Formats: sequence, C-alpha cells, structure tokens
Amino acid sequence: MGAKISKGKKGMIADINVTPLVDVMLVLLVIFMITAPLMLNGIKLDLPKTKEVNPMSLTTKQVIVSLTLANELFIGEDKVLKSEIIKLIQKKFKESKSDTVYLRADFGIKYGAVAKLMSFFKNSGVSKIALVTEIEAK
Repeated sequence: MGAKISKGKKGMIADINVTPLVDVMLVLLVIFMITAPLMLNGIKLDLPKTKEVNPMSLTTKQVIVSLTLANELFIGEDKVLKSEIIKLIQKKFKESKSDTVYLRADFGIKYGAVAKLMSFFKNSGVSKIALVTEIEAK
C-alpha cells in the first residue's frame, strides 16, 4: 500500500497499489495455462503418431472418449460402461453445446475394436467422431 501526502491539502490520500495484485494474477494465469492441458492427459494412453493434419487443442469442455488397452472406456477421466456411454455422451453434448466426440484410443488396440466402437457410436446417433493422435517427431 502506498500513501501520498498532498501539498495543498491537510491529511493523507490513500491509493491502492495494484502492482502486486497484477503480479499475482499473472502468475496464477501462467500456472493455469500450463496445468490445463495436463488435466486432459490423466488417462495414460500410447496414442498413434501421425503427421499433423488438423491441429486441435482439447479442452475439458469437449466430449473426449478414451479407449484403453484393457478395453476400458472413459469420458474425460470418468470410467463408464459401454451400456451407459451413449446416454452420458448425449448429456455432455447438451452441456458443451457440441456434437463431436473426440476419440482417443491406445496404439496397441486392434483396429477392429476401434472400428466397432465407432460403428456403435454411429448407430447410436453420434455422427461426428474425431480421432485424436499425437504429432510424429520429425
């Protein structure tokens, strides 16, 4: 806090020093910018590596479905049963005002398992499915 003493007036005029507040807010902003992408990677998957085609940055507001090597399904970081997943996806669509499912599948999973899951989504009314991969090292 700082105080100014006016030459023409008697008494003190107190002003708030906003510099420390701005410093703290910028530090918090940097911390959240660094940790936000890491929150999406809570489920360990070895994603296929491809050349970058359509750059995208995933957020927690998007509907992200993960399929692990043990054939476990996750929406975000929540483990779900296959029988309940369509109901939960529709609920997430309403919350996020989106109609795209971002599918993350472990690299070791057989192609047929991913194709069957995509077919299950399509037959259940989920028409837009985006496959998520990692960018190949050059």
